[in-house]
Amino acid sequence: MNPLLARHPGLPLVFDALDRDGEEVRIVGGAVRDWLIGRGVRADIDLATTALPDEVVRRVEAAGLKAVPTGIEHGTVTVIAAGEPFEVTSLREDVETDGRRAKVMFGRDWARDAARRDFTMNALYMRRDGEVVDLVGGQADAEAGHVRFIGDADQRIREDYLRILRLFRFHAAYGRSPLDQAALAAAVRNRDGLANLSRERVRAELMKLLVAPRAAETLREMESAGLLQPVLGGAGDVEVFGRLAVIEATLGLKPDAVRRLGALAVRTLEDAARLKVDLRLSNAEAQRLEDLVGPAATPGMCEKGQRAALYRFGRIKYDDRALIAFARAGAPLDDDGWRALLDQPNRWTPPVFPLNAGAFFARGLPPGPALGAALKRAEELWIERGFPNEPLALVEIVRDAMGLSAS
Repeated sequence: MNPLLARHPGLPLVFDALDRDGEEVRIVGGAVRDWLIGRGVRADIDLATTALPDEVVRRVEAAGLKAVPTGIEHGTVTVIAAGEPFEVTSLREDVETDGRRAKVMFGRDWARDAARRDFTMNALYMRRDGEVVDLVGGQADAEAGHVRFIGDADQRIREDYLRILRLFRFHAAYGRSPLDQAALAAAVRNRDGLANLSRERVRAELMKLLVAPRAAETLREMESAGLLQPVLGGAGDVEVFGRLAVIEATLGLKPDAVRRLGALAVRTLEDAARLKVDLRLSNAEAQRLEDLVGPAATPGMCEKGQRAALYRFGRIKYDDRALIAFARAGAPLDDDGWRALLDQPNRWTPPVFPLNAGAFFARGLPPGPALGAALKRAEELWIERGFPNEPLALVEIVRDAMGLSAS
């Protein structure tokens, strides 16, 4: 019994269409690897087949399924079955590569299809009956947490230089043994190839690496090998990154890729601007990195000061700055002051500023620049006075913001 078929109702339908009449289909890659090592059943299932792309389309449409030619020139058809997408790729081998993309030839040889993949643990197949087919020693490597290139590491990397980053990303996510030294040496020898990669692909791998379980120690390996700076476009602070990862784990916080990137590589606005361009970050991600630059709330602040910071920053900026400041301070994890600071958003919810233009119109202030300035001064007075909501206190704030004396 195939354990993956039971979790994906559409999968038997794909097998029914493709696994017959002289053609075979198998589940391949991450879904097989993750099931073998006890990480459960993945949401995404990839399949490999002996059928050519046109035959895949013909068969699945004849079975009443939908075929989407998402990468048909490289042999990939997305099949929609029972509302689920499955990427089905014809067996292939590389004819020509330039370190970024490959020209492929379709075939029927499972061993050659496995040989063109990156790591042994990613070249595992599973038949419909649940039998695992391992042609490269991937099952033992997956179970040992050993990320190893298939065949010659230099050749695998030169086929696609992104595999340098994938080596570290998979080691951070799945590694339980020391980093493969042959793979590391090949990555160092081929490091110049990183410059040829699209920044979008680099970003995708890096952001996954940053939230992986062994991210901190893996980044240290990259730094020692001289491979971190070419990826970041500048120096990285792996010690602060490591402390932040420990703090997040201690507080039960989910790893956050943008926050971790900021801890690793952002000290100035220039750093944030460079990363936005170099990693093709979204505007929201770039703004969040920019928001890390500046003073954070600290344990030395009184409760009133911490609340003022939380109101001005908002929850995300407050948390990001405070967590990274905690990591940079190197304070003990059980420090009461830092714990109380980080718990402030759970104890107090910032109120909405209760005044508007009407309060100033009532006192004769007309629309215009003076009104905007008075509202801004009023908000600052409201913060300084501890966010009062009593009518008399608000009247006094309006009067003081307009520079009026009490009558």
